[in-house]
Amino acid sequence: MLAVFRRELRAYFASPIGFVFVGFFILIAAVFFSISNLLSGNPNFTGVLSSLTFVFLFLVPILTMRLLSEEMRQKTDQLLITSPLSITGIVVGKYLAAVGVFVITLVITVLFPLIMSFYALLGLGWWEILGGYIGFLLMGCAFISVGLFFSSLTDNQLIAAMYTFAALLLIWILDFVAQSVPSDVTSGLVFLSLLGIGLVAIVWASTRNVPAAAVTLLVAAAAVVLVFIFARGFYNGLIARILGWFSLVKRYGDFSLGQLSLSPIVYYISFSGVFVFMTIRMIEKRRWV
Repeated sequence: MLAVFRRELRAYFASPIGFVFVGFFILIAAVFFSISNLLSGNPNFTGVLSSLTFVFLFLVPILTMRLLSEEMRQKTDQLLITSPLSITGIVVGKYLAAVGVFVITLVITVLFPLIMSFYALLGLGWWEILGGYIGFLLMGCAFISVGLFFSSLTDNQLIAAMYTFAALLLIWILDFVAQSVPSDVTSGLVFLSLLGIGLVAIVWASTRNVPAAAVTLLVAAAAVVLVFIFARGFYNGLIARILGWFSLVKRYGDFSLGQLSLSPIVYYISFSGVFVFMTIRMIEKRRWV
């Protein structure tokens, strides 16, 4: 894993991708910092990090699009799959390399609050800034895990970047969508049924195993029916609750206030772990094809 991590980290800065990501991120952060803090005299730096969440939607696809799709395009993925390294080690090494570039970028942006500290008469809220950075790092790691997964689905970097951007944009607007979705029982029932079908499709795509997909379908159908019979009220507002559960941006709010809650930390780590695991499964499936 460490060998893959070092190789991928060097590859980022041996090509324009790493420099484009770092340079563009720092440039946009500097613009937001100048407008939000220096020109207005506002000491709240966490507002800059909050503004950067939307810009990050465009930068993550650039950072992750080549991680696995490039290996497939050059047909070197078979060498990795048949190497003594485990699939888990390869995927985690590539993921940590992308996270490493992100961390390097964040460390550079620490210069902005340091500059501001020389001019802040009442001092800065360093705990809020620290909380904002921790939250932004965790959210960025979750975004990168999504990009890693979509990079494993195609050998075309552009398509991988488009898939990643579309998925991240959907995640980013979930809070707005949740406010306008229907909340009646029928809508919740239909939505949960569609989720069950989606789960079956994921099991089939990951395993190509008919019995496993059939068992998943039966369990999902039984769960939907039993809940409808014995706890029908569960479907009220279900769509909004599920969409809110998938929201990554919403959970960043506590961090921007300097509050380090265990729940969002566990959520971000779990979210990243799930997408890394799905990426591993996609690669392992390719080994036996």
